Amino acid sequence: MKRSGIILLVEDNPDDADLTLRAFERSKVANQLVVVQDGAEALDYLFLTGTHAGRDPDAVPEVVLLDLKLPKISGLDVLRRMRADERTRRLPVVVLTSSSEERDLIRSYDLGANSFVRKPVDFAQFLEAAGHLGLYWLVINQPPPRPAST
Repeated sequence: MKRSGIILLVEDNPDDADLTLRAFERSKVANQLVVVQDGAEALDYLFLTGTHAGRDPDAVPEVVLLDLKLPKISGLDVLRRMRADERTRRLPVVVLTSSSEERDLIRSYDLGANSFVRKPVDFAQFLEAAGHLGLYWLVINQPPPRPAST
């Protein structure tokens, strides 16, 4: 099956979202980056509901970059819902957060995160991290097969 190449960025801070876009561009990650600004919109996008009810159902993200501290529905609750649904259970999720709380790290992995990355404060470090994330998750990683549509 053809890969979509879509990266879903779930980030409520416009500056961090812009920084991520710029870092991916500079790192030559040419994939489409879809940005949603809260946990409810992330779930709408993933499950084709609400404002995303009409989107192409084949445009499934290759990876979700998920902030934890989100309005409406927290990142951990988004992750919990993703892992509870057959359609998104195996979708790679990288928690990309400024949190340095050990409980957030442990909870993320307990709920099925594939990776936990602390956002570097320095732009050069962030640029390097974004390049590594893009290379690994979009080029090197072999994604699981998508579940059959019902």
